[in-house]
Amino acid sequence: MIPIAKPVIQDEEIRTVLDVLKSGFLAQGKWVKQFEDDFADYIGVKYAVATVNGTAALDLALKALKIREGDEVIVPDFTFISTANSILFQNAKPVFADIEENFYTISVSDVLEKITSKTKAVICVHLFGQPCDLKALKEVCEDHNLFLIEDCAQAHGAVYDSFKTGSVGLGCFSFYATKNMTTGEGGMITTNDKNIMERLRLLVNHGQLEKYVHGVLGYNLRMTDIQGALGVAQLKKLDSLNLKRIQNAEYYNKHIVNSKTVKPVRRANTVHVYHQYVLRVEERDRFINYLNLKGVGTAIHYPTPIHLQPLYQKLNYPRELCPVSTRVAGEVVSIPVHPLLSEDELKYIVETVNEWC
Repeated sequence: MIPIAKPVIQDEEIRTVLDVLKSGFLAQGKWVKQFEDDFADYIGVKYAVATVNGTAALDLALKALKIREGDEVIVPDFTFISTANSILFQNAKPVFADIEENFYTISVSDVLEKITSKTKAVICVHLFGQPCDLKALKEVCEDHNLFLIEDCAQAHGAVYDSFKTGSVGLGCFSFYATKNMTTGEGGMITTNDKNIMERLRLLVNHGQLEKYVHGVLGYNLRMTDIQGALGVAQLKKLDSLNLKRIQNAEYYNKHIVNSKTVKPVRRANTVHVYHQYVLRVEERDRFINYLNLKGVGTAIHYPTPIHLQPLYQKLNYPRELCPVSTRVAGEVVSIPVHPLLSEDELKYIVETVNEWC
């Protein structure tokens, strides 16, 4: 079976992690600090704060912005559930916006429709590695005095015009094992705001102003030096790993010609880093069964829009919300695009997709 995802862990990562293990200093330390500094430089921001995972990054970002009960935060309906759940963690209300059908990212026009006097922030998701319309979203947020949070969990190194994702709003990254770069688990928050950075550092580390002096209610959400060392090594390779994903996607774009499939569309003036290569197929179950029988791994990202998840139906969200998200969720199929695909595997996947009828 050709796997849908496969982390690229090589000798440099292994040596670096072994160095940490041999040092005896395993908790957050110099490697996390180096990873934060390197990552901030890479994204093009002043500060980066590491944490245990991407969900924690979103939760802490909202806490640092002081989102609280009674506030509303607009979020795309078609994404992984943690984006919306992070709003519930604040006892605030997720307000679901639909997506642009061509790009699978949040619809700016629907965001405008959903703004109320209670709206405090917008979370955009650069889904599958595709940047949102950041210019338009930034203008909307500035016009309505709203915070902009970028969920960059699938978009490490993606670019909108000349800006890397995570540099326009408050950026939240995940380094889960299947991401474009990984620390196994882990997350990062990027910002140019010193006050936000200082709040985040307190929240990550027990609200500690100095050793055993605690000024606010904080958490233990620190990244370990094992993860930090892995991140330092992975970040050096991120551009080359992304380039291979882009080349694989371009190969698919050129050679997949099955009229029963809809290929992804890249937004103009962006670098799409193809965390996933997502086709749309009306007869999805039959297509997936066919590919799996042929030895091609698949996944569905994501089969259910968030407002239709049982948790959110208990919160009385109307079922008819966000029709584009609902339609797209019923058709999407991810096929392998990871950097370790061989030329023969790419050709085989293309031939297999094109032969489906």
